[in-house]
Amino acid sequence: MLFNFIVVGIGGFLGANARLIVTNWIKKKSNMKFPVATFIINVSGSFLLGLLIGMNISEAYLLLFGTGCLGAFTTFSTFQLENKQLLTEKQKTVSICYFLSSYAFGLLFAFLGFQLGAIF
Repeated sequence: MLFNFIVVGIGGFLGANARLIVTNWIKKKSNMKFPVATFIINVSGSFLLGLLIGMNISEAYLLLFGTGCLGAFTTFSTFQLENKQLLTEKQKTVSICYFLSSYAFGLLFAFLGFQLGAIF
């Protein structure tokens, strides 16, 4: 039990720091109204989690990389906050596009990751 907490904590540390680095890098490259950093992080995280599940890895690795790392890397709360901010700024079209594309591409890439992982 203690091992699981430690493994998830290590993964969470790595995932949160990776998210910070990726977010800052993308935000320097983009000045769009569309929250591209969170979108890329969540879609790529969906793909990677699908890949891990498809690969049928051991529970310890799933805790480290799936629950810990990707749990901290992806961010549903930021996704919701950014949608609320877009609506507050009267960017309804951008908000709807962000909402729909995040779910559609998240599911698509999770499926693709799972299919690719099943090959391995």
